[in-house]
Amino acid sequence: MSESADSRTKTLNFNIGVLGHVDSGKTSLARALSSTASTAAFDKNPQSRERGITLDLGFSSFTVDLPDHLRDSGGQQPYDSLQFTLVDCPGHASLIRTIIGGAQIIDLMMLVVDVVKGVQTQTAECLLIGELTCPRMVVVLNKIDLLPPNKRQSAIEKMTKRLHKTLENTRFKECPMIAVAAKPGGPEAADTEEPQGVSQLIELLKKHTYLPQRDPGGDLLMAVDHCFSIRGQGTVMTGTVLQGSLAINDTVEIPALKVTKKIKSVQMFRKPVSGAMQGDRVGVCVTQFDPKLLERGVVCTPGSLRTLFAAVISVRKISYFKGSLATRAKFHITVGHETVMARVTFFGLPPVSASEPPSDSKPPPSEPCSLETPFTFDREYFHQDEYVAGQGEGSSGPDPEQWALLEFERPVTCPSLCLVIGSKLDTDIHANACRLAFQGRLLQGFEDKNYVETALPRLRIYKTKHKEGQVERVTDDYSVIGRSLFKKETNLQLFVGLKVTLSTGETGVIEGGFGQSGKFKIRVQEGLHPETKQLLSSASKKKGKSGSKGANEEEPKADSQPVSIHLHFKRYVFDPHKKMVQS
Repeated sequence: MSESADSRTKTLNFNIGVLGHVDSGKTSLARALSSTASTAAFDKNPQSRERGITLDLGFSSFTVDLPDHLRDSGGQQPYDSLQFTLVDCPGHASLIRTIIGGAQIIDLMMLVVDVVKGVQTQTAECLLIGELTCPRMVVVLNKIDLLPPNKRQSAIEKMTKRLHKTLENTRFKECPMIAVAAKPGGPEAADTEEPQGVSQLIELLKKHTYLPQRDPGGDLLMAVDHCFSIRGQGTVMTGTVLQGSLAINDTVEIPALKVTKKIKSVQMFRKPVSGAMQGDRVGVCVTQFDPKLLERGVVCTPGSLRTLFAAVISVRKISYFKGSLATRAKFHITVGHETVMARVTFFGLPPVSASEPPSDSKPPPSEPCSLETPFTFDREYFHQDEYVAGQGEGSSGPDPEQWALLEFERPVTCPSLCLVIGSKLDTDIHANACRLAFQGRLLQGFEDKNYVETALPRLRIYKTKHKEGQVERVTDDYSVIGRSLFKKETNLQLFVGLKVTLSTGETGVIEGGFGQSGKFKIRVQEGLHPETKQLLSSASKKKGKSGSKGANEEEPKADSQPVSIHLHFKRYVFDPHKKMVQS
């Protein structure tokens, strides 16, 4: 690099997420690829050293010559070199939340698969996270040194074929695959053996780089993954700029500590720089605070992040998740860089024929969702007891559009419109099941602690109700007395004025209570049909004279079943007054 002496040489930072099953050899691969290890890299975590497993997002980097296809990419300022930052994501399941935390900044995913074991549960979960967060992937078959040399080639081909099959229904169906041995002889072996296939892997990675869309505009959001203090200098936070940019002398906010700090200096891989922008991996030194208070978290433009007690999100079930998604169930919600428990309420578009609502909250066929329907408080929504999967032949159609209200167990700090992932992380790690349940985008956040009173009533989600009673007797041509629609203790005043229909076809209005036992009076505006009066009078005669008459009174038995009364209404789930509404 001719201009390396000039501090103005520009390096393109390209973030590669190294994902894979526990013990697939990700860390040794990162180590084999890497020269400069950044502060958080290579299992520095004491807990991680003991277990020999990566516990935090380790970061390391290496720089290569800029590949030709990026030289003439027409940027305003050409880059001189390419820096690969390897984000080594934990492979073991309990730390899936860490992976999701790092996934927002990954430009390319490198999925490491143990060539002997193939795809395992965590590999599948990594794939899912990749699908949700990253557009491109390279698959690395590691540990080929464990295959007997005479069968090595055929075993690699067999595994490559199997993986292509696994990937054919994902967005990575044509992705390149390469076989390597990152640490021949395994982790305990001496370092004398050269890794196999690693230089070919570097060439493959170079070939698949592109200019990521980096935008210096907008509010700063930086994900901090490590924090330490330097005596006499201040506190250093290392991390990755997720959006916006930062510069020396900027004031930034640390929302978790509710403080603002001034930036004193900025470094990128141990070289001082004046600033950084989206996608860059930086160390930022600010005025002193106790680093123990912020091991991981976010830093932002003051006032730009919101702390939410609840949120509305768009929601899509992850197809590999086998459990049900029920309203009122609790899920682990990963949003921004936090994972927190939340209670979920699912809702969707009203049924197409909303004039005659179906009983209870069984999801009706909803309007086709060919267009993304934007969420708005002006629309009415239908309450669902659970997430509704695709309808149609063999239920393979797309899932109808739906949303969820998340009520967090503790407030979370996050940017608007960020990715949200719901999972069941308490599922047994060793059970061979996907624990990622649904994904979506944060559409609306509630920042008021008392959101149940102040904000939720604006959310018009309704349930349809259906009650059934019987006509007790006729009082005159225009009114009847009904029973069995309400309990004795029900406040009938709430129901006065609601429309009901009789099973014989007439519509009436509830006028008020009758006596003390929950009976009520119905006014039938159009008058009762003669047949209805006939039916009811013969039924009541029968009741009044049962057994005391001759055989001729038994005639009308066939149609003397009582006339039933049907009351349909809807109720808004978050209406504090619990009003009943009829369309």
